[in-house]
Amino acid sequence: MDTRQLRAFCEVVERKSFSQAAERLGVTQPAVSLQVRALEKRLGLQLLDRSGRRVEPTEAGLRLYRGAQRLIALEEEITGELADEATGALDGTFAIGASTGPGGVVLSRLLCEFAAAHPGIHIALSVFDTQTVVEHVADRTLELGVVGAAPRHRAVEYEPFFRDTVILACPPGHRFGGQTVTLMDLRDEQLIVMQEGAGVRQMIEDELRRAGVKLRDLDVRLELGLQESVTSAVRGGYGVTFISRSSVENDLAAGTLVEARVAGLELEREILLVRASGRSETRAARAFVDYARDRLQ
Repeated sequence: MDTRQLRAFCEVVERKSFSQAAERLGVTQPAVSLQVRALEKRLGLQLLDRSGRRVEPTEAGLRLYRGAQRLIALEEEITGELADEATGALDGTFAIGASTGPGGVVLSRLLCEFAAAHPGIHIALSVFDTQTVVEHVADRTLELGVVGAAPRHRAVEYEPFFRDTVILACPPGHRFGGQTVTLMDLRDEQLIVMQEGAGVRQMIEDELRRAGVKLRDLDVRLELGLQESVTSAVRGGYGVTFISRSSVENDLAAGTLVEARVAGLELEREILLVRASGRSETRAARAFVDYARDRLQ
């Protein structure tokens, strides 16, 4: 089976658009349409429903999509292994994404150390909210993602990477500093939250729900994007926030933030690796994951 046709078909399914698939593949839209029609003619099946605003796979198309991912992954694995045999050193670009918690300190440090050990490789770390990281891994813009939550997405797979603790970060001298407080105590404080799509926010909303409380029950008047804007506001004394402890270790050590815990909330989370379903890892990605696991033990 022609893997060029399969790649074109998979790109259309993943983007629900012939034009976006063509842009991703670096070809014209008619070329993608011809590849897909040739595949449909060869199989004698309609693979895509083109009647709506978005292109959707038919039942047969969805089955082919799943199988095509495995075939493409196998092709990538074979060509990757052949390329590996040609050179023992890691080279090329390793594109990885992370949400702001793990991407801020832990992952950036690991990537710097990994790059120092492999001078032939170029590492490109992109930091977004969790949902955006997952979407970029799904469309294969990023080879690997590291996130603090697992939003549902049919085109990705998750696996545990390392454990992380979320704390209630407070400004210096705050009455919560070093204490374990109750949810009732928290109702009397202005809470600063990250934007929708952030893994910490999703985790906190889930934990509050399990405790019988909704986020809107608390005094939330500031929603300030992602990590740095939130921590800056807390340092300035404008409220308290839930945040990954690893991302504010330097602030805690310097005393520019102080830590508190909230009784009744389980604030331990699993940081996850996210990969595109069926995608074969490159040698660089595999080497980095092995390296990171050894360092994080």
